[in-house]
Amino acid sequence: MRRIFAGAFAAAVAGDLVSLLAGWDLGHTLCKPLLLPLLAAYAVVRGAPRLLIAALFFGWCGDVLLMFDADPAFLAGMGGFAVGHVCYLVLFARYGRRGERADFLLATYGVVLAATLPMLWSDLPAELRIPVVAYSLLLTAMAFRAARLGAAAGIGGALFLLSDTLIATGLADWPQLPRPDFWIMLTYAAAQALLVKGVLTGLDAQKDQATTYRESRAAV
Repeated sequence: MRRIFAGAFAAAVAGDLVSLLAGWDLGHTLCKPLLLPLLAAYAVVRGAPRLLIAALFFGWCGDVLLMFDADPAFLAGMGGFAVGHVCYLVLFARYGRRGERADFLLATYGVVLAATLPMLWSDLPAELRIPVVAYSLLLTAMAFRAARLGAAAGIGGALFLLSDTLIATGLADWPQLPRPDFWIMLTYAAAQALLVKGVLTGLDAQKDQATTYRESRAAV
């Protein structure tokens, strides 16, 4: 079953990205809401903890709400993602370990955040400035903590930060790459998949350690 859901998720991602490149709005409307439910189904089959499913559920809420072109829907979608980030933060604290390069990584994210937010501030719509800053702080904390679960989750956190930065620069009317929605969804889908991989890998590592410990105790 895990291969079926993984394949279905990959197919939905491909369908969404192709739709964005082709400018086919209906394809994007159909594919985007399928991404996280399929990824969550894969995670469930893999024995994922409830907090991971909750993170994906609130991310799905954000996905759907951001499809509506209205400020209240955007703010509500941002709130959904924020709750999802809190779920991820709890998961990283539970299954992750402090890395040797944590201080360097924290400094790097801090410099990026300190450089980006002041430049965005004046260009953002006034009603979105404080919510975007608050959300950015939470997102950066999630991206930093993701590295506690290894390279896959660390890259996933960084890609999530990149994806949402692309959204923020669009809100600020900064120059964009061609087909900006394509790049946003590419980095976002990869981010969620890598975060799921990181959490599941961390959970498997803990189970292996527990099994090894029990076996060593039984042998004494």
